[in-house]
Amino acid sequence: AIKGMSLRVAQQYLEDVCEKKRCVPFRKYTGCIGRTPQAKEFKMSQGRWPVKSAKILLGLLRNAESNAEFKNLDTENLTITHIQVSMAQQGRRRTFRAHGRVNAYMNCPCHVEMLLEEKEESVEKPAEDTKAKKFTKKQLAKRRLKVGGDQ
Repeated sequence: AIKGMSLRVAQQYLEDVCEKKRCVPFRKYTGCIGRTPQAKEFKMSQGRWPVKSAKILLGLLRNAESNAEFKNLDTENLTITHIQVSMAQQGRRRTFRAHGRVNAYMNCPCHVEMLLEEKEESVEKPAEDTKAKKFTKKQLAKRRLKVGGDQ
């Protein structure tokens, strides 16, 4: 939901998600997801407020902002060009059940990739002088036939 947003806009959006003023639209996994009028902003009907995830992403954005300041980049001009979440290796623990049984007690961590780039200022393309098109003998012969084809 924050891909393509500027750094400040994304931070404000995630803070609003934490306060449940704006929702995160669920586009792919929509089974059993409740509907909310806040999702109309994204032309969707289903959305939720993942506060824990939003706080983690806010921390990542804060870290990226400090990294950009360290590299002397303009933090007001940063936009999120890529964000991806992928599965990490699961941690294994066990929980003890009745009658001496043991079940797995796994956690599901993830890796989050985020790329921020400075917005480049648009530069107008200089007017190029157009070169005369070169035609082969065959193309010139076809053109002559089209022109003189009425005879």
